[in-house]
Amino acid sequence: MEKTSCLHFCFISCLVLFIIVGSWYRSSISSLPGYSLQTQKPIDHSAKTPYHPLDPLTVKEINRVRTILSSYEPFSFTFPTIHTILLDEPDKVQVLKWRKGDPFPPRKAQVLALLNGQSHVLNVDLDSRRVTGHAINPSSGYPVLSMDDISAASKAPFSNAEFNKSIAARWVSSSELICLPPSAGWFGPNEEGKRVVKVLCFSNQGTPNFYMRPIEGLVMTVDLDTLEVLKFSDTGRDIPIPKSADTDYRYTAQKKEQKMEPLNPISIEQPKGRSFRVEDGHIVKWANWVFHLKADHRAGLVISRVMVRDSENGELRDVMYRGFASEFFVPYMDLDESWYFKSYMDAGEYGLGMSALPLVPLNDCPRHSYYMDGIFATPDGNPFVQPNMICLFERYAGDISWRHSDGLLTDFQIREARPKVTLVARMAASVGNYDYIFDWEFQTDGLINVKVGLSGMLMVKGSPYHQAPNQDAMSGPLISENLIGVVHDHFVTFHLDMDIDGANNSFVNVNLVKERSLPGESLGRAT
Repeated sequence: MEKTSCLHFCFISCLVLFIIVGSWYRSSISSLPGYSLQTQKPIDHSAKTPYHPLDPLTVKEINRVRTILSSYEPFSFTFPTIHTILLDEPDKVQVLKWRKGDPFPPRKAQVLALLNGQSHVLNVDLDSRRVTGHAINPSSGYPVLSMDDISAASKAPFSNAEFNKSIAARWVSSSELICLPPSAGWFGPNEEGKRVVKVLCFSNQGTPNFYMRPIEGLVMTVDLDTLEVLKFSDTGRDIPIPKSADTDYRYTAQKKEQKMEPLNPISIEQPKGRSFRVEDGHIVKWANWVFHLKADHRAGLVISRVMVRDSENGELRDVMYRGFASEFFVPYMDLDESWYFKSYMDAGEYGLGMSALPLVPLNDCPRHSYYMDGIFATPDGNPFVQPNMICLFERYAGDISWRHSDGLLTDFQIREARPKVTLVARMAASVGNYDYIFDWEFQTDGLINVKVGLSGMLMVKGSPYHQAPNQDAMSGPLISENLIGVVHDHFVTFHLDMDIDGANNSFVNVNLVKERSLPGESLGRAT
């Protein structure tokens, strides 16, 4: 698995891709090495109610929001396109004071919707069933792309005469093309007040891994509100489409003899079952930890109200009020006309939660895992359930938590060793060709480790080169015939509201500077 220095080609998958991947997931996971179907009884969310002030909106609550908006005067004739319907979380002070059994703070929703080229941010009170706040942006702004946006933008080039002419000149059939919109954003004064995306295309002839067959230099700027191609650029006519040979990554397509001994299936056994429990749908209790866990449209997963039990007096101590990935920024280092705009905001533009597909049992998550669903809203405002979006499991990798042996110089014969067992909350977001794996790992010594792993496909650029020329002539290494892996960075930022033994915390940035000592001088001496 690659880490944050890996190459990345961060295009968001269109609706068709989600359907293809969903059907492939069901039909192919049984062929994975070591796979044995492990099921968790599906949860019926239709009648679920919240148990905690931070619980996400339920199916019933999202339906109620849609009903309220349908009768709201500005939307009574034309219902807007919904981009997000999320819980408008209560004030932190209210949440900290709340105890199980207390009345709930008012349940509220925040809605981001688009209508007639304008963005609408609405606050909806679910108890009074009315809109309590409504802000309008005269332009549509840049909300998280919906699946309707992605699907419509992907089809827009096929109605453009210049595009069809260019494709025909490359001897490519439109039936083998897959077009996707990469980075949204603002790229100059000509785009002021418009919601636009760049659309790029690939060939899937001979392989499902179309990311390895880019139609290089062909870029369309599409207005998402009018679906008009605002700008057409074709600078790669002389760059061949890379070959499809050896690009199929599926297990069933691997025909080459492996150069390693095969691995037998491995599994962690828990004869007495898992040690953690999930109460009221979102409260996790394990060892000395208690925290709230939920799925989120943008961040993927959110950890809240984290507490650890004091080993001496047994009291719960506050550790963190809220933690989540706030953004995943990926800038590329290629100044070419068809590449300069590729600086992705994967959370803010596409949504890590919306990009998360069901986790694969025994491969994404080990035996005895607990799976949690995500509940979001579709562009028409209806709720939908993303099953098995998050998993919880205990991890033991053979590491030692603590040990000491004695007996050489004393009469005590001691061999004390304790295994390092941790609790992991995991989510994987498939943003185009790249998969991001987020692990929040809790240790019994009070530490929390947050790990981000990258997997999936490389980011590639079509090239006329068969062999690597002077490296200065390229923005990355030649990884295959006619393919360059463009150099880039990954920056993951986190929102961490720490409440260590209360909210009165501060952050100190310490920069250690090496100090050299003179001959015969000790810097550790008393002064």
